[in-house]
Amino acid sequence: MTTTNVADIYSPDVFARSMPHDVFARLRREAPVSWQRETDGGPGYWAFVKYHDIVAISSDNTLFSSWRGGTNIPTMTEDSLAVIRTLLVNMDPPQHTKYRRLVSTGFTPKMIAAMEPHVREITRRIIDNVEARGSCDFVHDISAQLPLAVIAELLGVPQEEQEMVFDWSNRLIGFDDPEFQTSPEDGRIAAGELFKYANALAVERKANPRNDLVSVLMAAEGDGESLTEADFDGFFILLAVAGNETTRNLMSGAMLALIEHPEQRRRLIDNPALMPAAVEEFLRWVSPLITFRRTAARDTEVGGQQIKAGDKVVMYYPSGNRDEDVFENASAFDVGREVNPHMAFGGGGPHFCLGASLARLEIRCMFEELLARLPDMRLDGDVRRLRSNFVNGIKEMRVRWD
Repeated sequence: MTTTNVADIYSPDVFARSMPHDVFARLRREAPVSWQRETDGGPGYWAFVKYHDIVAISSDNTLFSSWRGGTNIPTMTEDSLAVIRTLLVNMDPPQHTKYRRLVSTGFTPKMIAAMEPHVREITRRIIDNVEARGSCDFVHDISAQLPLAVIAELLGVPQEEQEMVFDWSNRLIGFDDPEFQTSPEDGRIAAGELFKYANALAVERKANPRNDLVSVLMAAEGDGESLTEADFDGFFILLAVAGNETTRNLMSGAMLALIEHPEQRRRLIDNPALMPAAVEEFLRWVSPLITFRRTAARDTEVGGQQIKAGDKVVMYYPSGNRDEDVFENASAFDVGREVNPHMAFGGGGPHFCLGASLARLEIRCMFEELLARLPDMRLDGDVRRLRSNFVNGIKEMRVRWD
């Protein structure tokens, strides 16, 4: 079964050009499990590109650990692992179960539903700020603004400090792109600055609670335990980055898809009732996260491939989301798709995205308002993509409208 580098899907340069869907399609047919060399000195890893294999790995945190080596592909030092293990995404049960229960108090369906009027108000304000200009950078002026404002308000970050959080998250998530990070040390500095900022917020809210998520989390208790300030710091950095970056990139990719498929955009404008289905198709089509990694806890087998304890196992979500065995007309963008069990929020299991409902709300509000007010948006230059094998990101997308 072992196939070594039948196609390179490790190099960030591959994804800076475009998402290699043709390569993924060939791998699904010819090498659904392949051994990928890490050209920067890492030991290599098993790449999984089929939907059901990804679900199997995601669903078993006992066999496939997030804690042992973290969830990014590169091998980390023990000192670095000690830091990232404070993040919920890099925990295993029972630790993960306990902390997820605590932080989920801030993401109940009732709380998310109650946010819609405010999310829509922010969305309209964002469009108000660009409408008369006739053109803008969609990434910075539109798609980055909504998740950043919502997360910042949830966390109680003052408006004048939101751009600072935006810059830190860019430097943290864009570790393979020289535009956002000049060195690995710069990424560590950005993480340290975010931790310091989060800690100051936690201390202040513990002393003076307000009506924001920080205060809710600092007061949350489960099984007689509460979040320490260090625990909160880890959650803050995850929320500030994941809740900001992924939704931003999803919105940018979704707008690009609508521009490139004008018949689907017209269909959605003519029938707004399709919007809930369209949101799910945006998530499937764009797949804002390219990969997550697990580490095998013991010898096992997945997809017919023998995996040894300690091996890196990497899941490719954009490929799983185009798997022909699961999705009818998988390579077609269809805003009315009825059966859509996509894995944009992970392949299920304990690490299913905690903020999925909030992301769906933001995406729906944004595109309902955009299509009603700027229905003729079109590209106004080349689309510049992020150099990353982790985040499916767009750095700049100039657009214009009449």
